[in-house]
Amino acid sequence: MRRRTRHPCVVGTHEGTHGRLAADLRSALAGDVDFTPTARALTTMDASNYRRVPAGTVAPRDADDVAAALEVCRSHGVPVVPRGAGTSIGGQATGTGVVLDLTRHLDGIVSVDPEARTAVVRPGLVLGRLREAVRPYGLTFGPDPSTYSRCTLGGMIGNNACGAHSVAWGTTADNVHSLEVVTYRGERLTLGTEGRGAPAGLLDLVGRRLALLRTGYPAGLPRRISGYALDALLPERGVDVVRSFVGSEGTLGVVTEATVRLVPLPAEPVLVVLGYADETAAADAAAGLLAYGPLTVEGMAADLVGAASGLPRGGAWLFCEVDGAAAAGELVRAADAVDAAVVRDPDAQRTLWRIREDAAGTATRMPGGGDAWPGWEDCAVPPARLGAYLRDFRGLLAAFGLRGVPYGHFGDGCVHVRIDFDLWTGKGVRDFRRFSEAVADLVVAHGGSLSGEHGDGKARAELLPRMYGEELVALFGEVKDVWDPDGGLNPGMLVRPEPLDSGLRFEGLPVVGVREGEGLGLGLGLGREAARCVGVAKCRVAGPSQGAGVMCPSFRATGEEKHSTRGRARLLHEMALGEVITDGWRSEEVREALDLCLSCKGCRSDCPVGVDMAAYKAEFLDRHYAGAGRWWRRPRAHWTMGGLPRWLDVFGRGLNVATRLPYAAGLAGVTSERPLPRVAERTFTSWFAERASSRPPALVLWPDTFTDHLAPQVGRAAVRVLEEAELGVALPDGRVCCGLTYVSTGRLGAARRVMRRTLDVMEVVDGEAADRPVVVLEPSCAATLRTDLPELLPDDPRAARLAARIRTFAEALEALAPDWTPPRVNRRATGQTHCHQHAVLGDAPDRRLRERAGLTGELAGGCCGLAGNFGFEPGHEDVSRACAEDQLLPALRGAEDRAEVLADGFSCRTQITHLTERRPRHLAEVLAEALEGEGR
Repeated sequence: MRRRTRHPCVVGTHEGTHGRLAADLRSALAGDVDFTPTARALTTMDASNYRRVPAGTVAPRDADDVAAALEVCRSHGVPVVPRGAGTSIGGQATGTGVVLDLTRHLDGIVSVDPEARTAVVRPGLVLGRLREAVRPYGLTFGPDPSTYSRCTLGGMIGNNACGAHSVAWGTTADNVHSLEVVTYRGERLTLGTEGRGAPAGLLDLVGRRLALLRTGYPAGLPRRISGYALDALLPERGVDVVRSFVGSEGTLGVVTEATVRLVPLPAEPVLVVLGYADETAAADAAAGLLAYGPLTVEGMAADLVGAASGLPRGGAWLFCEVDGAAAAGELVRAADAVDAAVVRDPDAQRTLWRIREDAAGTATRMPGGGDAWPGWEDCAVPPARLGAYLRDFRGLLAAFGLRGVPYGHFGDGCVHVRIDFDLWTGKGVRDFRRFSEAVADLVVAHGGSLSGEHGDGKARAELLPRMYGEELVALFGEVKDVWDPDGGLNPGMLVRPEPLDSGLRFEGLPVVGVREGEGLGLGLGLGREAARCVGVAKCRVAGPSQGAGVMCPSFRATGEEKHSTRGRARLLHEMALGEVITDGWRSEEVREALDLCLSCKGCRSDCPVGVDMAAYKAEFLDRHYAGAGRWWRRPRAHWTMGGLPRWLDVFGRGLNVATRLPYAAGLAGVTSERPLPRVAERTFTSWFAERASSRPPALVLWPDTFTDHLAPQVGRAAVRVLEEAELGVALPDGRVCCGLTYVSTGRLGAARRVMRRTLDVMEVVDGEAADRPVVVLEPSCAATLRTDLPELLPDDPRAARLAARIRTFAEALEALAPDWTPPRVNRRATGQTHCHQHAVLGDAPDRRLRERAGLTGELAGGCCGLAGNFGFEPGHEDVSRACAEDQLLPALRGAEDRAEVLADGFSCRTQITHLTERRPRHLAEVLAEALEGEGR
């Protein structure tokens, strides 16, 4: 048996060695070498419970760079771990040496052959891009994990990923034709069948252990992902070196190119949703449906889908995609379900499938509150055993006092679940180990695999002897030593593993970020809040074609991990730990990453676990600039744009003169590339004070700073529409401000003072008004009042009362004047749904109001890119425009000339005005104009 060389850097590497290693790497390759604290902090974690601190990262440009990086690392005795999107569940995308980032440069499609139904791809290619590229040929790549919009082909090969369509198209191993790989010793191999590409000694080793390979693997198990697939090397299976390599988790070689098989898309995809009484009934039924040729058989129970609409009656459901209406009818007749729904509309199918795609994140938030974590994520049993296994599994959860929400690929017997382990305390971690051992024994008793999709990593490798026995696991080690005699590729994964309860990412995380009466309601502290990010990387979606929503505009603009929600959460996590980022609230690494956060709040709704980076940014900035002598370090825009409500109240139209002066932009700390907004000749509040109205007030109209000083025509139009709907309007008896600009610039003390003064004003309005709805025309102000206000003043009951009264313009009309008939505009609409409206308020009432007014078409999603002060700050110009190019500007260019451009947000209208010739308007303005046209 070959002996494995142990690397000292598996335990730790001295900083001096890091410097020499980085220098040698820079000399040897053309790609990017980054050993900064930021680069290291961004790669300490994947989507698992584990954390390992690397020496640095390398982004190779080609296969030659990969080979050069491996040669340098081997000469330094430093291990290497290849990494794609970092969405691995078991910890296998983390490492203590050099992390190879294959997403930055090795992310292309080399070629597509539609006739042969193959594609040649680089390992960093995102699956969604491949699917998009081959769709015009009527083809797709069969394996389709729910993370398709950000997972990479290399990561899928490393973990043998599967996805919902595996009942029809198999796992990644079933869909890879050949691989180009580089070993740790620099050998370049082309892997195929009939032993092609096998390293020296591998086939001889296998030849001596044929009996073990023929008897050591469980039969009848379509989702056997655990361990090495050495039985693929049996003569009767074609000595398939490719299949034996897929699923090796970066421990045998680094993939530099892959030829993958493609499959035809269904001609007429139909989604059949079958309702069953409960989860067990659905699981018992799943295996019986396979004979009818479904493309998917996905299972979910009521505790996961919640109040999702469009589902048939039942307490659990099977999502079965078939090809054609006839196949759908046959499946429904055979299913013996409580109820069924046949969904043909593609948009309705997407809505339902999104429930399943988001499950990896939504299952992390327990019903009724609390967090759940991976750790026992994706075991698989023979499909016919699934119902019995789930009954026993639920019983085991109850015996340990744990909660989890199982779901997954019921047709393949594969179950995903996140469990509310207590990973913060010693007792909780011990229980985590005890449960993992017990459930491993349960899976084996049902003839199953510890991993059915995501690989073993650190989470399950220690338990493999329970599944395979000591002899076969020892053979895994021998195979590893043939491929990687130096033990340099991803050590500690799959073979010779570290304990599953060591290196947890929660260890040493202090309570950070909350002082008495301060903070943004961040519970246990900013560090622990950031730890809620489980790394599923929905924020890394590259563009609107790969997923709907707002999150994360700065990542879409830059493509850099540090400018994603996950990247920022990782940096905050490391700041709290203090090992990689050592200067706490003074960290320039964190400040730099947060600098391009637009505070769009998109992650508050789009992140499956509700990471709220806008709140975290405000908290960080407040602390970063706190302390004697630090206030002057703030960007001047924090004082000027951040204090805009105060400056407008004091100077009013005088600001128009000031902003025309030479060097005004520089003095104000804003970019000279944008014209500053003009202050209106007359405020909205002064206009309202001089008008007469005999109608008794039914609501309070909020005179936000933007409407009052910069766009009073919006306020006048809103009054016109509301009064036409027979709704009397009152204004607060005094100056009010939501505090938005102070929150977004991290001046939380000033925000609280402004908010308390506002509450004082709102409380002294006459008694009846205390219960009246407060209609806010500016979406960002409405979102601030509904969320930030009670979070910043949790001990002031007035804050919660006011937050509960906040209504948008459309909400007020729908709730208070349900019988009112809006004027008919009868025009196509384009424009922007404000990102804060998407994230906090919702736009369903707006959609219904537009429809009733004859405004047809969808508004763009995403973020406009101006985002209050963000787009006015120097250095943000390119990102601001790139954000607008993501969704907004293409939508405007694609709209007909006479289309109505709608944008309720002042920032959105300003951005459109700056970047196009279009004239954007608030919905209230459009309706008021239409009322005049109808002579009402």
